Amino acid sequence: MFTGIIEGLGVITGVNASGRGKRLTIQADFPLTQTKVGDSIAVSGACLTAVSLDGKRFTVDVSPETVGRTTLVDAKIGDRVNLERALRLSDRLDGHLVSGHIDGKGRVTDRKTLSNAIIITFDVSPELTAQMIPKGSVAVDGVSLTINRLGEGDFEVSIIPHTAQLTTVGYKNAGDWVNIETDMIGKYVARFLIRGHRAKTGGETESAIDMAFLAKNGFL
Repeated sequence: MFTGIIEGLGVITGVNASGRGKRLTIQADFPLTQTKVGDSIAVSGACLTAVSLDGKRFTVDVSPETVGRTTLVDAKIGDRVNLERALRLSDRLDGHLVSGHIDGKGRVTDRKTLSNAIIITFDVSPELTAQMIPKGSVAVDGVSLTINRLGEGDFEVSIIPHTAQLTTVGYKNAGDWVNIETDMIGKYVARFLIRGHRAKTGGETESAIDMAFLAKNGFL
């Protein structure tokens, strides 16, 4: 489990094919103290397992599923990536709950500066925007961000200078691809609602949660 608050950047220093998967070597820009082999590290939002460690350098295996679903499919030596180690129970939850399981990819379609903020618009599939709400949370390349504006197949975020400087999101331009993870709690709520509107099939019971239930209990 992660928070979407990036610890630092890393640079990919090695890319090796492993069947339809990959093995990546990454040089972090911060000490990996108290990190051990087997620990989870989010690499641009994708939860991966450290299989070797050497100072600030670590190696991860990327499964075919992760390769196919994330921007790591195009990973190459020299690429910068966002890094976050797994949440500890004693940590502050400054972002939002992030699983590191990427839901899909998005593409930057617009970038503009407004005062001290960078406004970035991303195109994503309507299936992903259906799991988002205005002012809700979304993880973009593992960075916890707030959705300013939401459309049927796009959304907009505002990046403060601190985030732009310390993460790869600040370097993204129109046409660049990013990893997207929608809010975990929102996905569960959406699934319950969808099941509640389906007819009973195969012995599966309908959910008791529907729009009337949410309205009655003050959620709408």
